[in-house]
Amino acid sequence: VELHDEISTAESLQFDFRTIRVATDNFSIDNKLGEGGFGSVYKGRLSNGQDIAVKRLSTNSKQGIGEFKTEVGVVARLQHKNLVQLLGYCLQKNEKLLVYEFLPNSSLDKVLLDRSKDTSLDWETRYKIITGIAKGLLYLHEDSRLKIIHRDMKSGNILLDESMNPKIADFGLAKHFGVDQTQADTSRILGTYGYMAPEYTRTGRFSIKSDVYSFG
Repeated sequence: VELHDEISTAESLQFDFRTIRVATDNFSIDNKLGEGGFGSVYKGRLSNGQDIAVKRLSTNSKQGIGEFKTEVGVVARLQHKNLVQLLGYCLQKNEKLLVYEFLPNSSLDKVLLDRSKDTSLDWETRYKIITGIAKGLLYLHEDSRLKIIHRDMKSGNILLDESMNPKIADFGLAKHFGVDQTQADTSRILGTYGYMAPEYTRTGRFSIKSDVYSFG
C-alpha cells in the first residue's frame, strides 16, 4: 500500500499481472531481451497486437523498490520523442513490473558491438543518434516540467526504434532537482564505471554536467 501511495500516476497506467503474464508467455525465456542489476526485460504482445517491453524487477532486490518508485514517478510525467515511453506498471503478487513501448533495434551498445550491423550506422545515422540523445538530455535538464539528472547515461541505456531514432531509457537512478538547484551529493555511488564523471566517483557530487560527461 505504501508503494502505491508513493507513485503519483493515473489509474489508467496500471496493468493487471495476468495481462502481462499472458503477453510475455509467462515470462518465457524465448521472450527474454536482457538482464540487468535490478531484474530482467521481456518482450510481450498485448491482445490488441501491440508489442511491449516488460521490465521485471527482482523480487529479492531491496534497491528494486526504490528504483521502481523513481522510474514510474519520473517517466510517467516525461513526454519527449527521444525518451522511451512508459505505458504502465503493475504491482501485484509481490511483482514490480514496468511496461514500455518496444523498440525493435535493441540498444546502441549492441549495435556498436555487432559487426553485422555496421552497415546500418552510416554517418547520417550516427549524427541522428548523437543529436537525438542531446535533445533528450536537454529536455531532461532544462525543458521538461521536472529537472532530471539521469545519472546512468551509457550506450546500453540508449534504445533505437525502427528508424534508428535514439530514446533514452532506464531512469532507475534518476534524481529530480529543484528549479534553482544545480548539484547534489550522495554517499552511494551508483552508475556505470567508465561513464561516470570523475568528481562523482571521488566525492559523490553530481549535476547536469555529470550527464554531459557520460554522454561525451
